[in-house]
Amino acid sequence: MSNRFIPLEFKTYPEEEMLQRARANHQLMKRRRTVRHFSSRPVAREIIETLIRTAGTAPSGANMQPWHFVAVSDPEVKKKIRLSAEEEERAFYSQRAPKEWLDDLEPFGTDAEKPFLETAPWLIAIFEQRYGYKSDGQKKKHYYVGESVGQATGFLISAVHNAGLACLTHTPSPMKFLNTILKRPENERPFLLLVVGYPEDGAQVPDNRRKTLDEIATFMVPPGLD
Repeated sequence: MSNRFIPLEFKTYPEEEMLQRARANHQLMKRRRTVRHFSSRPVAREIIETLIRTAGTAPSGANMQPWHFVAVSDPEVKKKIRLSAEEEERAFYSQRAPKEWLDDLEPFGTDAEKPFLETAPWLIAIFEQRYGYKSDGQKKKHYYVGESVGQATGFLISAVHNAGLACLTHTPSPMKFLNTILKRPENERPFLLLVVGYPEDGAQVPDNRRKTLDEIATFMVPPGLD
């Protein structure tokens, strides 16, 4: 971490090219879908490393970068994660979830069984660091931790899709078992488990409707420019 300043590396494009690039990226991300049926086809570690490096470029409060990513391909560790996650999921579906929540989930056909946690070649556990440590061992405050880790996760999901892979965001609650299985310290809290790999041949996804621009955005512009 340094307070020195360096020249900004920034590339501009003609407005027409900007629009083309924006549209191309929209079309790419429009094809992004959450996948629940994964192939066991391997994905090279170097690809996963590069995706995580991309996530690490996300903005963060006071540049604390309060995140840690644990990438798991070890079958035994994945099995432990699956068993612990399914235990929490069974409690969710049978006890914790209100009926309205279960009704909203019903069209997606989800249940407590999570075989993709073993089938997919990689699981990336994302941890938020609630605080860090100074050189003398004293606690160091982190700022906007949830917002920062959320942005890094968004960068990661976008990078996964851009690379030609699929992913699933999985959030069994509680997720403290990830600290135990993955040997993470007390200052870290599980934020999300990202399942990464190739879709299974013939994989299907729900025919979901995405909200229109008018439903998700409001533009406040000078009169005559709307």
